[in-house]
Amino acid sequence: MRVADEWKDYELIDCSGGEKLERWTREILIRPDPQVIWKSEKSNRLWAQPSAKYVRSRTGGGKWHAFKRVPPAWQVRYKDLTFNIKTMGFKHTGLFPEQAVNWDFVRELIRSSGREEVKVLNLFAYTGAATVACLKEGASVVHVDASKGMTLWAKENAEASGVADGEVRWIVDDCMKFVQREIRRGNKYDIVILDPPSYGRGPKGEIWHLEDSLYDFMQTVEKVLSDEPMAVVLNSYTTGLSASVMKYILDDIVVKNRGGKTSADEIGLPVTESGGVLPCGATAIWMK
Repeated sequence: MRVADEWKDYELIDCSGGEKLERWTREILIRPDPQVIWKSEKSNRLWAQPSAKYVRSRTGGGKWHAFKRVPPAWQVRYKDLTFNIKTMGFKHTGLFPEQAVNWDFVRELIRSSGREEVKVLNLFAYTGAATVACLKEGASVVHVDASKGMTLWAKENAEASGVADGEVRWIVDDCMKFVQREIRRGNKYDIVILDPPSYGRGPKGEIWHLEDSLYDFMQTVEKVLSDEPMAVVLNSYTTGLSASVMKYILDDIVVKNRGGKTSADEIGLPVTESGGVLPCGATAIWMK
């Protein structure tokens, strides 16, 4: 497992009974997590003293219950990157801290490439953490997400990290349709990053089901790789889509057409209280 263990502003303090106890700078949050099926004792005193807790509703959805004054938004830092976060709908904060392992990977890949120009396509780009990471290394990035609100948030993260003047295009669009247009336009990319949701809708109501759509989508994505591509980074939070399944897909499509090799593994966060690691999805990486 690849573990995101270099955080200072974030800490997974404990996890038990379907919940995570987390520190985001000084704010203590409790959030549900379906992976946490164990029921170890919640002995840490902060379980009883959170800043806020997200409580699911029996009828679907849920809401935050604040026990202390929580800022409407605040910032967390990872190394030289700065991100704006807030307590938002469906338990989220606008950042997935386990993804730090992938930010570090793409940064080192760009830094060590020796290339004057590296073109990155970031699909399902959400609030732009990977975009910001690539811009920090001087890459040019096309950031694509179907949500206008998330794209505006990503721009704010670029500003907070001091890379707003980098070479970046912010695109609000359905990812499949955008990639198809890029093929017709002849645009190519050295690195493609994909963080697709399990289920989603495009800006015009396009439906996305990960298990049904991913293979066909990867066949399309392979066509926008440059003549000298560097990597494809495919991430998934869906428990039914294992690292091995994603590796098989990349092997069957990208390795078959481009050579190279694929690695895949779970990614996770260290748990301070137990010394264990909470799995938080998986990433498959193809490299030339």
